[in-house]
Amino acid sequence: MSFRNIAIIAHVDHGKTTLVDELLKAADGFDERVGIEERAMDSNAQEQERGITIYSKNTSIRYKGDKINIVDTPGHADFGSEVERVLRTVDSVCLVVDAYEGPMPQTKFVLKKSLELGLHPIVVINKMDKPSARADWVVDQLFDLFVQLGGSDEQLENLNEPVFAIAREGLAWRAEGDEKKDITPLLDYVMEHVPEAKNDASVPLKMQIANLGYDNFLGRLGIGRVYEGTVKQNQDIIITANDGTQRKGRVTEILTNEGLEKVKVKEAVAGDIITIAGIPDIFVGETVAGDESVPQMPPITIDEPTLKMEFLVNNSPFAGREGKFVTSRQIRDRLEKELETNVGLKIDFDGSENYTVSGRGELHLSVLIETMRREWFELQVGAPVVIMQEENGQKMEPVERVTISLPSESSGGVIAELGKRKGEMTNMFDENGITNLEFIVPTRGLLGFKSEFTTMTKGEGLISSAFEEYVPHKGHIEKRARGSMISMENGTAMAYSLFNLQDRGTIFINPQTELYEGMILGESSKDQDLSVNATKNKKLTNVRASGTDEALKLTPPKLMSLEEAIDYISPDEYVEVTPENIRLRKKWLKEHERKKNKNG
Repeated sequence: MSFRNIAIIAHVDHGKTTLVDELLKAADGFDERVGIEERAMDSNAQEQERGITIYSKNTSIRYKGDKINIVDTPGHADFGSEVERVLRTVDSVCLVVDAYEGPMPQTKFVLKKSLELGLHPIVVINKMDKPSARADWVVDQLFDLFVQLGGSDEQLENLNEPVFAIAREGLAWRAEGDEKKDITPLLDYVMEHVPEAKNDASVPLKMQIANLGYDNFLGRLGIGRVYEGTVKQNQDIIITANDGTQRKGRVTEILTNEGLEKVKVKEAVAGDIITIAGIPDIFVGETVAGDESVPQMPPITIDEPTLKMEFLVNNSPFAGREGKFVTSRQIRDRLEKELETNVGLKIDFDGSENYTVSGRGELHLSVLIETMRREWFELQVGAPVVIMQEENGQKMEPVERVTISLPSESSGGVIAELGKRKGEMTNMFDENGITNLEFIVPTRGLLGFKSEFTTMTKGEGLISSAFEEYVPHKGHIEKRARGSMISMENGTAMAYSLFNLQDRGTIFINPQTELYEGMILGESSKDQDLSVNATKNKKLTNVRASGTDEALKLTPPKLMSLEEAIDYISPDEYVEVTPENIRLRKKWLKEHERKKNKNG
């Protein structure tokens, strides 16, 4: 039996995980009576809710007697560290591209990493059933992108013969007149174009850990590819850490992927991607070897974080009401545990009770916060801050390539707003009433923009962005033009008060919400903060008057999700995150403290 290892890479929502479902169904011996769930690889609760892949996952199929290991990767650039690690374990990548949209910013990010490693991408043009599908245009765009990213002639070869697919219907074909009956033409193409993994079992074991897992019975798990030799159960091994130091260990269990299951085996050979147990302190990038003579593998490099946020204990008047884990020590322990598997994160434990957590973007950090919230943690987080760098004494900041598709009538406002945020337009074209824009925008300028973009396009615009490079600092950017409505009283929000306040801005809360002084209950329509009393109720009398007792018609409030709350807050505000609620508040709850700190 030979092994072929491929990673599926694509932009968000181009059909990558659906394609993996169909490949699993095409495996030798697949039991149709058992079946698989839709988007089976997105097993995490947040992945299912958001409809995106967050964590890289391994699966495998048997096809014509050989084993094809498949790695499903995230399409969002915020989770690029997940992709960078697993690309080392594969021999090729399957690049899935939407038949209308073509390559998007996050396609470029992952493709660049693949080409740098010398991989030869297989191109799959998916969603060919779209009425607007334009495969020839997509191939031209991909050719330009490959050349721009420095692809070699050999890496460009597969572009001449892309595979076409409708993943949702389980169809793939290689030429215009081919019969469209199932997904097997793609598998045959993989067998032809992906080289067999080297399978020399006579030399000592060499394996590199690319991912980590955890099992309640087996403990910490190391996931990686066996490059040389054989690994056996209860084998003594030498582990070389990323700093070059060596230590001894023993492999107690070996698991290999068979479909969606992990199966225990006695031994695994070179070419396979496996999971090993028995090493409680294993880390990503470490080399696992059969003896001391095996050279260390090159360390896995991860791009530096671009955003940081302050995590701290919840000290609001409602602290400790809803969460089980509320202390500084509990938050620190949880963040330390996260560092073991989430290699894209960096955390500064400087001895204080405030921890600075750095990540690849707002989504990367908000997924961590949401995970902690679901684990019954209670905490506060500050506004995201862009991480600057210094080169030759010059301040440098990250910029992102932003791709926007929106109704043509909304384009003027969006272009003007991104211009204010130091954005530079690099491309613009109209198509059937839809305007497509491309910008280079400082990461600072995108903070707080997504929620405004939704409002400006009435929810009809699509926006995506990916890190481009560091450039000289572009000067001051005004993040938010409007202030907040802040509660000046403790108590319960009354419908009567909210009715009177809704003309003064956008309300974020429902009637009967508990309030405390300094809590943010809405956005003011003016450019300064507004202290309001939302706890007043209508004074009742026993005299009835015509027209004064009509039902209050409240505008539905804008209830903030976690991402929207993080996107909204200013540097002097916090998001209070509990298992049951997301509240916005000022750092200084009392008005005189806010004035003092503003002036000071």
